Amino acid sequence: MEKVQNVSQSMEVLELRTYRDLQYVRGMETLMRSLDARLRAADGSLSAKSFQELKDRMTELLPLSSVLEQYKTDTRTIVRLREEVRNLSGGLATIQEEMGAYGFEDLQQRVVALEARLHACAQKLGCGKLTGVSNPITIRAMGSRFGSWMTDTMAPSVDSRVWYMDGYYKGRRVLEFRTLGDFIKGQNFIQHLLPQPWAGTGHVVYNGSLFYNKYQSNVVVKYHFRSRSVLVQRSLPGAGYNNTFPYSWGGFSDMDFMVDESGLWAVYTTNQNAGNIVVSRLDPHTLEVVRSWDTGYPKRSAGEAFMICGVLYVTNSHLAGAKVYFAYFTNTSSYEYTDVPFHNQYSHISMLDYNPRERALYTWNNGHQVLYNVTLFHVISTAGDP
Repeated sequence: MEKVQNVSQSMEVLELRTYRDLQYVRGMETLMRSLDARLRAADGSLSAKSFQELKDRMTELLPLSSVLEQYKTDTRTIVRLREEVRNLSGGLATIQEEMGAYGFEDLQQRVVALEARLHACAQKLGCGKLTGVSNPITIRAMGSRFGSWMTDTMAPSVDSRVWYMDGYYKGRRVLEFRTLGDFIKGQNFIQHLLPQPWAGTGHVVYNGSLFYNKYQSNVVVKYHFRSRSVLVQRSLPGAGYNNTFPYSWGGFSDMDFMVDESGLWAVYTTNQNAGNIVVSRLDPHTLEVVRSWDTGYPKRSAGEAFMICGVLYVTNSHLAGAKVYFAYFTNTSSYEYTDVPFHNQYSHISMLDYNPRERALYTWNNGHQVLYNVTLFHVISTAGDP
């Protein structure tokens, strides 16, 4: 509003100056017409000297004609601009009136509270048992056979940045695209160079940070994109690494990080549990293990895995004909075998992660970046339910 008022005042000053100049030029126009009339009336009665003087004066005044026309045009432009500023000022005043007595901070708090309520509703509607996976939606074909791509699972809906990491070991280059549309077109991106190389494809972006397995170690690294720095790194006790306990496709996929509606998880295995999948809940700030579960499912027999609502779902293969075959429920420490079809269009999956914000599966399938929607069977609870 202040900017509009300043522009409006500047326009008034400019209009006044232009009006005065226009009046002066119009006076010159009148004088020019008068001289022209005298020349015509005098005809042959003037001496040669007087006639030449008048003619020279007329020649001096002739350029004023074009200046006058330009002033007329400028005046019309200023009138139009002034009208636009008046309309904009009125529109801003209306918006200000509709906002009422709320200041910026009050409005921001109301928006944050509303987002929290919407997030709570989404959790109630989103959590449930997986009953179906849609047909694949190919977003782009880019990069090598192995890699990972993702969005921030905790970002607000207006933040649609996409992160892209090509390859499964010794890589350090992360591309950050502004939007999904930019990712599809391959434009508007910035590059992050990680201080330590990664291993596998089980990376995840969570609340502005990248969580990944440091190459040739069982160390978890939390890299913050905005500050371009490692905030914390910690060894995952007993976790196998360097292709000791990968998924069936190999690729240094010993450690797989995931995010669902309840937080950050690590899927891996150890010698102590005979190579069976371990699910650990991690503190995203310290990377400490909050709690762990031994699922009893051999990790080398798993194609890939993902978490939804505290449930680990495992596919039986990374190749064509794969299906979601096994589910482990952390809330009851129990499991069941499932039979959910999973269309593996390009026949080699090397990354599979669930995004709770979008309720979709992100997949890297033989150099293709693919999305799947999921169907969940859920019961909507109310505040009074036990």
